[in-house]
Amino acid sequence: MNHQGTVVLETERLVLRPFRLTDAKDMYHNWASQDNVTRYLTWPTYTSEDGSKSILELWVRNYEDKKYYQWCIEWKENHQAIGSFAIVHMEEDINAVEIGYCIGEEYWHRGIVSEAFQEVIKFLFEKVECNRIYARHDICNPNSGKVMKKSGLIYEGTLLEAGKNNTGICDLAVYGITKKLYTGKKNSED
Repeated sequence: MNHQGTVVLETERLVLRPFRLTDAKDMYHNWASQDNVTRYLTWPTYTSEDGSKSILELWVRNYEDKKYYQWCIEWKENHQAIGSFAIVHMEEDINAVEIGYCIGEEYWHRGIVSEAFQEVIKFLFEKVECNRIYARHDICNPNSGKVMKKSGLIYEGTLLEAGKNNTGICDLAVYGITKKLYTGKKNSED
């Protein structure tokens, strides 16, 4: 892969950018402190801004690595950090990446995550030269699957009791897309 690191990407309503330490307050208040946001995630709901500060310090240090991809989702309308978007697993031998994301409950059901996802997919296929992009979700969280489908990923199947999150052991629905499928779809839209 042709690693670029976490570069700034922009859509109509969003700026996808590296996190800054000054995002700690937004991160805590806009999503990390919300039980409904973290229910199907693997990290606990934060109880203070200190948790946000600690993870942001780690993420900011990691930006020196060109293989590190962790975007802040900034809402252009209010210039606040409202969520995160990241490569959570990488398989370089097959040029594949797994995507993970979360967004504050106030911003759910507005097409924000799929808007971000589509821009990240474009970047990963066209600039980083990935061959496969995939994501997984707890089957008890079907809205995440809707985001994946709307973003252009294809349902591949369900892995039984293959994950663990804040609800316990769970079945995982897997969605993916390859560069070949992406290129064919893109060419048919032209």
